[in-house]
Amino acid sequence: MRSVILILLSLNILGVQGQPALKQTTNQNLIWFAYMNRIDLSPKWFIGSEVQERRFVFPDKQHQLVFRSHLHYRFAPEWNVSVGFTYFLQSPQDPLSESTLMVPELRPHVELAGANKFNSRWRIDHRYRIEKRFFRNFEGEDLLSGYTTNFRARYGLTLSWLISREDRRALMLKLSNEIHFNFGKEIVYNHFDQNRIYFAVNYNLSPQLNLEAGYMNWYQQRRSGNEFYNRDILRINLIHRFKLKNSQNS
Repeated sequence: MRSVILILLSLNILGVQGQPALKQTTNQNLIWFAYMNRIDLSPKWFIGSEVQERRFVFPDKQHQLVFRSHLHYRFAPEWNVSVGFTYFLQSPQDPLSESTLMVPELRPHVELAGANKFNSRWRIDHRYRIEKRFFRNFEGEDLLSGYTTNFRARYGLTLSWLISREDRRALMLKLSNEIHFNFGKEIVYNHFDQNRIYFAVNYNLSPQLNLEAGYMNWYQQRRSGNEFYNRDILRINLIHRFKLKNSQNS
């Protein structure tokens, strides 16, 4: 059933990308830097947080600044549920814009995540997330009072392959796809929001520290329905994990 759903979602994406000549696509190049950490509180509970700096490449200019934190409860060996919150700052979508306005977005979410392990080298991770998004109202260069809101559903699928492991240092390849859908009374044309395809190499610098580098294609539909962004992104992530004493058996 999951395979059928993924095929249907893929066909939906191809249908959107195959719209007639009225479609307008803006191509952009970006680089994302991220620091992510995870603190294991106990065998059942852990906290994740991250900060991301997302920048245009040509010219070099900030695109987005992201702060996110989430609390997880593990109810099965490979599955957990979580609640979280994101504080998001959006700069102009055009890197040539002279505007310096950064528009805040508040984004609480709930999530279900888990994995299927085939053997010691192959696994598939699933992530189901529902977000409530609050966009600060603005006009020109001024922020106004109040927010515009909508909901967004996300599903992410990641295939991981462990290439080697020596002295507790592992080299892994990842291939993932995540699709986003908007819903709510504010959404008229862009019920499909975006699709992200990602390929990365992940390496253990130490038992607690991972470095990940990869390429992402981010295809996004705008509110108008016939305007799209097609973004090529280099991602560099530093991933840090901590364990408290009472979580050693996690």
